[in-house]
Amino acid sequence: MHATERERLILATLAPTGFVTYRDLEARLAASPATIRRDLAKLESDGRIVRVHGGARLVGDEAEPRPGGQNLAGTPFDLAITRNLLAKQAIGRAAAALCEPGAAVMIDGGTTTFQMCPYLAGLDLQVLTNSLHIVDALLPQPGTRILVPSGTVFREQNIILAPAGEDSMPRFHAPRLFMGAAAVGARGVMQQDVILVAAERRLLARADEVILLVDSSKFVSSSGAIVCGLDEVDTLITDAGITDTDAAMVRDAGVKLVIAQ
Repeated sequence: MHATERERLILATLAPTGFVTYRDLEARLAASPATIRRDLAKLESDGRIVRVHGGARLVGDEAEPRPGGQNLAGTPFDLAITRNLLAKQAIGRAAAALCEPGAAVMIDGGTTTFQMCPYLAGLDLQVLTNSLHIVDALLPQPGTRILVPSGTVFREQNIILAPAGEDSMPRFHAPRLFMGAAAVGARGVMQQDVILVAAERRLLARADEVILLVDSSKFVSSSGAIVCGLDEVDTLITDAGITDTDAAMVRDAGVKLVIAQ
């Protein structure tokens, strides 16, 4: 494939959300990482894209936001919240135990990260979250300071997401990011909607430590948009249902595995 054709495909891949990861480009273009980086450098020098940690985003008006009436792919929050609830509650409790009093943390929207909220009371945390469900759960905690980004509310997940290519996050840095996933496998952490990938990459860029919260049902062979590789995760918290094979995959990637009880 000629460089011109690769550049066309890169821009076409970027168009829906304004962001793409290196891994997605490697799979789509069947090109080496070095070739892809050269193509991205050329597009950046032409003013078409900006290279960022883990991938690239479109510049300015080339990033087209998704129409406000379009829903995110995936299961609505109100349905997903009931699935594997006991496991998610145990995972949320184990994750909250990692938070130090008075610390700043980021909590990505999701039904498993949501289960952290009851256990954060009294820690006087500063929390950046894009989830209105999490905001609502934290509001009764007088010592918890809450920050949210600007953007569009996607009602089924009750999550705030910025237009593609736009960085709407407050100037905020946190030692730890707590995030969920639609699936986890050897290729990495996946979501069902590419617009979620762009939002989560913005959070990843602001964290020193990434803590992934997933129940054991998420370890499946699945296709999806890759948020990050397992090697970008520091700690993974799951339940006792994880298989020995999946546990070995996590540990072999250099990730600390925590089994919530």
